Amino acid sequence: MLQGEDSSAVPVAIDLQAEYRTSGVAEVLAELDRELVGLRPVKQRIRETSALLLVDRARRQLGLSSRTPTLHMSFTGNPGTGKTTVARRMADLLFRLGYVRKGHLVSVTRDDLVGQYIGHTAPKTKEVLKKAMGGVLFIDEAYYLYRPDNERDYGQEAIEILLQVMENQRDDLVVILAGYADRMERFYQSNPGFRSRIAHHIDFPDYTDDELLAIAQSMLDEQGYRFDEAGRATMREYVEKRRAQPHFANARSIRNAIDRARLRQANRLFEASSGPVGVEALSTITAPDIRASRVFAAVGTAGEPS
Repeated sequence: MLQGEDSSAVPVAIDLQAEYRTSGVAEVLAELDRELVGLRPVKQRIRETSALLLVDRARRQLGLSSRTPTLHMSFTGNPGTGKTTVARRMADLLFRLGYVRKGHLVSVTRDDLVGQYIGHTAPKTKEVLKKAMGGVLFIDEAYYLYRPDNERDYGQEAIEILLQVMENQRDDLVVILAGYADRMERFYQSNPGFRSRIAHHIDFPDYTDDELLAIAQSMLDEQGYRFDEAGRATMREYVEKRRAQPHFANARSIRNAIDRARLRQANRLFEASSGPVGVEALSTITAPDIRASRVFAAVGTAGEPS
């Protein structure tokens, strides 16, 4: 039975649109739209999943036979495409609909689950699962759990514990596995138990140049900054060049670029200042603040460009 249901009072009909509004699902989806630029196919899948859960809840409220849908998920895509943010909103959505007790998100990687010696992995994995119960467990770069080339690796032990919990306690925990699409596919081929337990596979596309520029603008807005006209044009040029360089991480790379531009702006203002500095100067990111990045250098350098 879902959280908060009263089996003594069975209605004869359910207004799904009213349920949509009063459940808070509309609020969660609106927040997702505000938080994330683009990602239309992802947002559409989340809306479809919301509809499935609303209908499932309505069937239960009407006393119809219904089995709780499998809610474990797989998020695939490159870094910085919003997977963690969507997982957080999914946890909120599942809580509002009564499919999890708490609605919190526990985000982990291999290091949080796998120990370094015999007898270390099981306690680590079980402790993480204990913290995640009643909510959503998000495992980023999940394919690192499986290292068949190392016979002394303990990742397989964590996998076996996860599979057991995903099957036996699926009414109290939702697991989301995330990572690069090609590596996740190989992971599922090597661990078919995961594939059979996951019903929702959602691919996160890379952002377009226009979307990345909009993300940069949004980040500045949140911090009380703005581009001047030349700064905005230079940021667009930065996006085009940065995308073609190594270690590009979509919104994450843009966030790093904005942080570095603010650093350069602060140094520029400090070094040039001989008197009071006004709001306009303190709030404006200019072309030189961006063009100083190594992205514009003729020869690339190792690591993420600054």
